[in-house]
Amino acid sequence: MRRWVKVALIAVSLSSFLIVGYGIYLYTSVKSTAKAIYEPREAVKAVAITQDPLEATKPELSSTELNSDRSVQMDERDPFTVLVMGVDQRENDVGRSDSMIMLSVNPSKESILMFNIPRDTRTEIIGHGTIDKINHAYAFGGVNMSIQTVENLLQVPINYYIKVNMEGFSQIIDLLGGVELENPFSFQYEGYDFKEGHLKLNGTAALAYSRMRYDDPRGDFGRNARQREVLKQTMKNALQVSNILHVQSMLTEVGNNVKTDITFNEMKKFITDYRTDLDTIESLEFNGQGKRINGIYYYIINNEEKERIHHLIKEHQQKARN
Repeated sequence: MRRWVKVALIAVSLSSFLIVGYGIYLYTSVKSTAKAIYEPREAVKAVAITQDPLEATKPELSSTELNSDRSVQMDERDPFTVLVMGVDQRENDVGRSDSMIMLSVNPSKESILMFNIPRDTRTEIIGHGTIDKINHAYAFGGVNMSIQTVENLLQVPINYYIKVNMEGFSQIIDLLGGVELENPFSFQYEGYDFKEGHLKLNGTAALAYSRMRYDDPRGDFGRNARQREVLKQTMKNALQVSNILHVQSMLTEVGNNVKTDITFNEMKKFITDYRTDLDTIESLEFNGQGKRINGIYYYIINNEEKERIHHLIKEHQQKARN
């Protein structure tokens, strides 16, 4: 065999070895980073309370029934639900969930359904034995109590959660190249001048854009709509990510600011089997009314509205027929 052929074979073999070795290194590195942000939920022991006088009926499903319906077969491309919590954490304070956004993901329908749960929603806090604003559940019992409280409110199981503090959300937006959106009206907030029309925002600006509510004609609903739009555009950008180097970089950057019970294997499945089949992100909102009770403002959602949202989620979670 000629010398140049031997050299070529050695070079090819060495290159193959380096590529495989680097691939193993990347896999191990991403797996290690994903493990660092993984935080499984724990059970919350229910505490019986007196029925809320504003509630006409009791929940249809028990906590046991909800928990039994949490399994997701990603190999079969099952639909699933995710509760995204934006948490305002302070030093020496567990903080509160500044925002709660529910996602229903269904690859067979090629869509994601998303909606805010108003932070002032009056509901039973599962495991605490009180009727209070839903965003207080995080202060009382963290992720676990928040999840069970939302499950009780909507009567649907939550398969996964993602908890992001504000700094982490800003980092994610920057790592994905910012967000572009249409601003319906001009306003100023936290030193930013947001003009009406098309905007391209970095993470810090997008966070400010999504936080303003007092100068919004729709108040908290306008704020919720802007939060959904920022998250919607961020998710659209994230769904374009398929490069493992980019995934590793993102997980490393946001690791201290994000927690989730999505495992590394489930992340892989989502990137390979789900990502390309999600073309539509549809948003909706709760209908209710504000009311002061004992001097405290609450957002009241009646049972008919809860039933409407419940059925919309259940319908969206059904697999589409081929």
